[in-house]
Amino acid sequence: MINNLEVPMPEAVIVDAVRSPMGKGKPGGALSSIHAVDLLAGTLKGLVERTGIDPGIVEDFMVGCVGQVSEQSGTPGRQAWLSAGYPVHVPSVSIERKCGSGQQAVEFAVQGVMAGVYDVVVAGGIESMSRVPMGSNRQGADAHGPGVRARFPDLVPQGVSAELVADKWGISRLALDEYAARSHARAAEAAASGGFADEIVPITTPEGTVVSVDESIRAGTTVEKLGELRAVFGTDENRDRLPQVDWKVTAGNASQITDGAGAVLVMSATKAAELGLRPRARIVASAVVGDDPTLMLTGPIPATTKVLARAGMTIDQIDAVEINEAFASVPLAWAAEFPIAVEKLNPRGGAIALGHPLGASGVRLLATMINHLEQTGGRYGLQSMCEAGGMANATIIEILR
Repeated sequence: MINNLEVPMPEAVIVDAVRSPMGKGKPGGALSSIHAVDLLAGTLKGLVERTGIDPGIVEDFMVGCVGQVSEQSGTPGRQAWLSAGYPVHVPSVSIERKCGSGQQAVEFAVQGVMAGVYDVVVAGGIESMSRVPMGSNRQGADAHGPGVRARFPDLVPQGVSAELVADKWGISRLALDEYAARSHARAAEAAASGGFADEIVPITTPEGTVVSVDESIRAGTTVEKLGELRAVFGTDENRDRLPQVDWKVTAGNASQITDGAGAVLVMSATKAAELGLRPRARIVASAVVGDDPTLMLTGPIPATTKVLARAGMTIDQIDAVEINEAFASVPLAWAAEFPIAVEKLNPRGGAIALGHPLGASGVRLLATMINHLEQTGGRYGLQSMCEAGGMANATIIEILR
């Protein structure tokens, strides 16, 4: 017989969050010689060593990964766990919500703890884009199918969606390039001041090279230099199909293809206290939405509205916002709907400077946001990630001191 006594929901806390350095996602990149599984294993080991936990108490390893083929096809979290030398009884699961995969892994971990299913979970993300190129899992196939194309005949690639977003919000080429230059400048400043040091786990390559800094940041980026780049998606075919578009998205004002991994230790507050661990943050609220699949990249706007309502908060209560810089038009369109002080939006740069290792990006944003808030005395942070198909995750965290 089930009684009617209410059982209090366990509180989930984030004990630590780390990431690898960002390596250029091409042959010769700083992390390109290391197997994808070992890149994740190295990041995982950094998390375990920093926190001092017994890995045998972890009950699941939830890993966001988009390209689940080739080196990332064997449930990469399971392989990374074994590669790290940890107990075989700990399972893993792969999570794929496109660019939001890593963020979703963290949210699933938190929800599992709150539901009482877990006491200790590690959430993470991996994408070795030099070794598993973007789109490898599609192999030229139509991922939409005739039913979707009949309903949405104007579907376009993400880069073209970025152009449509820029046009809809009246964002100029100059504004895109100014934003991109600022992303590099902010990331370069954070790197030079040691702002990233506490979130990066050094990775040793098979050649014995220790990679401890982001390879992707270009400190000398200028608006003038970015202005010389051509619009990537302004092909004759696209111009004929969309003659109204003023093509302005370039390789310079879009995210970089990178290799990267991240890991987050999530547990119940009770378990953290039992182990003598001081939590760094907690998730206040999370939300996931679907939006227009043609514009595709606008999901962070309704996701932000939803997560703020769920938290009972307003945007002015947020001290730092991370909107993934898949393209510069994404955070700029978001900012047009949620006016905030410019220094609060992606205060340490974003994917334009730091890169976008797909399945790992949500964890990278979280690690950077936690460190920024701790180092600047902030309390609340919000992150959101646009995702293929017009989806988006949004999460609000609170720093615990």
